[in-house]
Amino acid sequence: MMNTEGFLKKIGMRNHHENFSESAKRFPDGSQYRFEVPGIQNPGAMEGLLDALDEYELSVHRVTQTKGIMLLTDPEILEMASMAKDAQVELFLSVGPRATYDTSASAKTKEGARIGYRLRGYDNLNYAIEDVRRAVDLGVMGIVVYDEGLLWVLGKMREEGEIPHDVHFKVSAHCGHGNPASARLMEVIGADSFNPVRDLQIPMLASIRESIDISLDIHMENPKSSGGFIRHYEAPEIIRKACPVYLKTGGAVAAHHGYDTTRKEAKERARQVLLVQSMINRFYPEAVMSKKGASDLAIPK
Repeated sequence: MMNTEGFLKKIGMRNHHENFSESAKRFPDGSQYRFEVPGIQNPGAMEGLLDALDEYELSVHRVTQTKGIMLLTDPEILEMASMAKDAQVELFLSVGPRATYDTSASAKTKEGARIGYRLRGYDNLNYAIEDVRRAVDLGVMGIVVYDEGLLWVLGKMREEGEIPHDVHFKVSAHCGHGNPASARLMEVIGADSFNPVRDLQIPMLASIRESIDISLDIHMENPKSSGGFIRHYEAPEIIRKACPVYLKTGGAVAAHHGYDTTRKEAKERARQVLLVQSMINRFYPEAVMSKKGASDLAIPK
């Protein structure tokens, strides 16, 4: 009988204490890293972010809204999608229905908080799918998912043509996954991008990278509500060991997840991207970043 570590290695999951070489995996365009700015909740904040990126002469590849599709009007979604299309960046909107928004009392307790943003009951699963359909009908091609069951259903819908084949699904860190087996499961059931829990060490990220081919989304910084740590200096090594990666930057500006970023704060998020980019330029200048408008990006249509 094979021992546990031997079996895990056989199925593509190595002990993270082993020495991992640099990742040879890449985005479809051959690049190693991209930037993602989260917490851009409305058109005003998005406009402020894009203006600041132009001012700093920076490239960002993905903008993420985290409060929920259902909290945006159709004109707001269309405006954000139009700005993203013009700027040639991805726009990812988050599924709105979640336990913290519905009538769950448990989700609001210390112990019940473990349910996170997952879905309770058939109706909320149905509502979540309708949330996604609405965003896609308005041209959005990127969806942030918080519930594994929902991801499985959406993956099936995409396979059967109920959702366009080029819609991308991103697994949020709020799903609470942080090991190679969980990452592989998310990939198998439909994830195009995987955001592990925020505080994984680089060897842990390397072991996840070896187990999956989809991109990893790694927080470079966090609001105090999720730890408050900043790991700008680690960006070069994260790229080396975990690419292809989205460097998720700007979170330290927010007070908490779902925070309403102002125009001024959106500029500060762009400044945080500048700080991380400077670390890469200084310590790993040969790292390859995706160019603007790469063909596999989930840019709105």
